[in-house]
Amino acid sequence: MNNELLYQLALTLTPNIGDVHSKTLISIYGNASDIFKAPMHQLEKIEGIGRIRARSIKSFTDLSACEEEIRFLEKEKIIPIFITEEMYPQRLLNCYDSPPLLFFKGNTNLNAGKIVSIVGTRSNSEYGRQMCERMVEELRQQNVTVVSGLAFGIDTIAHRAALKNNLPTIGVLAHGLDRIYPSQNHSLAREMQEYGGLLTDFRSGTSPDRQNFPRRNRIVAGICDALIVIESNRRGGSLITAEIAASYNKDLFAIPGRVNDIKSEGCNYLIKNNKATMITSSDDIFLEMNWMPKTRPAKKQQRELFIEFSQSEKIILTILQESPPLQLDEIYRRSGLGSGIVAEALLMLEMQGIVESLPGKKYKLN
Repeated sequence: MNNELLYQLALTLTPNIGDVHSKTLISIYGNASDIFKAPMHQLEKIEGIGRIRARSIKSFTDLSACEEEIRFLEKEKIIPIFITEEMYPQRLLNCYDSPPLLFFKGNTNLNAGKIVSIVGTRSNSEYGRQMCERMVEELRQQNVTVVSGLAFGIDTIAHRAALKNNLPTIGVLAHGLDRIYPSQNHSLAREMQEYGGLLTDFRSGTSPDRQNFPRRNRIVAGICDALIVIESNRRGGSLITAEIAASYNKDLFAIPGRVNDIKSEGCNYLIKNNKATMITSSDDIFLEMNWMPKTRPAKKQQRELFIEFSQSEKIILTILQESPPLQLDEIYRRSGLGSGIVAEALLMLEMQGIVESLPGKKYKLN
């Protein structure tokens, strides 16, 4: 039996020793077995550990539970991944409360080049389904690995869409790998193990209790480069995941919805309060993440061959051709047009990629 794995499991079962304290101890001793071999007087002097936690380590004796877990892992061909191992998701190392030990059943790379987590309501609308499927289909352009929580609704839609588009997909669970919750996702979970995988920091026998989901959500938020929220009410679990992702300095994106739709209340809140970038397609993500070069629009002279400009647009184009970036007030003055007409013309030109708005209410030609 793997002696080091035995003590890795013991570390996760030791009372008063959570993820943060485990990482402190690992940073000092390098591995789990040396933590348990360390003398009491040495352990209690470590900042944050103290006498009570040191005593918990030295008095831990329940190795039989650890041995039983190892037998389960071997039988089910589950891979235990300790925080010091190369296979451990390196993005999680930047999260202060990342779990020291993970359990993985699957065949995909947990350190893939591009990983996006997708979260949302369990009771999605047709709009949410369509946007989620479209978003995942577009992520195929960059061979993105899709992560979600295997829950009903947006999670399930994201996983299925990833498989349909031949994208690896990882389901992060709020329970042990001896069960699947919800049970209706058994077949989906089996399929994901063939092209993706299931990941958790809970040992076998752990039920999907309410308090486990925030712990699950921290992995969903931490393992990715970017997190997308697709439909969530204001108090939904997806908003909690978004807040965790923000605390990890992850790029956060949200799809807007109707202002009177409770299922979009959370997304609209994130956008309104500048917590998330509004997106309408995966191209918005690619540009924000620098996953593809920004293509500059064709020059105005080329566009004029195909676009018929209004008289007000022509006046503004002429003004901007003759000058460096101009403030909006100066454009009003030079054009002699009403403010509403100028605003409409500038908006149309900006939507066509011909004019660019700059800070300070300035505009220039692209």
